[in-house]
Amino acid sequence: MDSYLVSEQLHEHTHDEEGNKMFGFIVFLLSESVIFLSFFAGYILYKTTTPNWLPIGVSGLEVKEPAINTVVLVASSFVIYLAERALQSHKLMQYRLYLFTTMAMGTYFLVGQGIEWSNLTFGFTSGVFGGTFYLLTGFHGLHVLTGILLQTIILVRSFIPGNFDSGHFGVNATSLFWHFVDVIWIILFVLIYLWQ
Repeated sequence: MDSYLVSEQLHEHTHDEEGNKMFGFIVFLLSESVIFLSFFAGYILYKTTTPNWLPIGVSGLEVKEPAINTVVLVASSFVIYLAERALQSHKLMQYRLYLFTTMAMGTYFLVGQGIEWSNLTFGFTSGVFGGTFYLLTGFHGLHVLTGILLQTIILVRSFIPGNFDSGHFGVNATSLFWHFVDVIWIILFVLIYLWQ
C-alpha cells in the first residue's frame, strides 16, 4: 500500500518540461528588455538635455530607407508566425519555406543597416548622439543576427527525422525572440528616426 501511494505521488508531481523551458526563456527576454529600456532611457535623457545634440554638419537622419527596412523586419514577424502555424499543421515544406523567407528578410534588414552605416557622415565617437546611435542600432543588429542564427539552427534541425516528436520549444522560443527583436526595433525607429 505504501508503494502504491508513493507511485501515485510521483505521477502527480510530473513537470511540464517544455513549459519550464519557455518560462526560463521569457525571463531571459525580460532581462534583455531591461537592458534595452536602460538604453532607451539614456537616449531620451541625453537627447533632451544635451546642447548641440547632433554632430557638426549633421541636420538629421535619412528616414526613407530605414522605414523600408522597418516594414521588412516587422513583416517578417508575420512570416515566422506562418512558419509556426505550418509546423503545427505538420506542413514541413511550408514551415521551411516560411522560415527561410524570415531569415532572408532579417538578412535584408541587416544589409540595409550596414549600407546606412557606411553612408553616414558621423562615427561612434561623434559626440553623444554618434555614440548612442551606434550603440543602440548595433546592439539591436546583434540581436537580429542572433535571431537569424537561431532560425538557421531550427531550419537545419527540421531535416532530422523525428526532431519535432518531443515538441516545438526551439521553434516557439526562436519565434518569440524574433517578435521581441521586432518590437524593440519599432521603439528604436520611433526614438531615433521619427523623433528628430
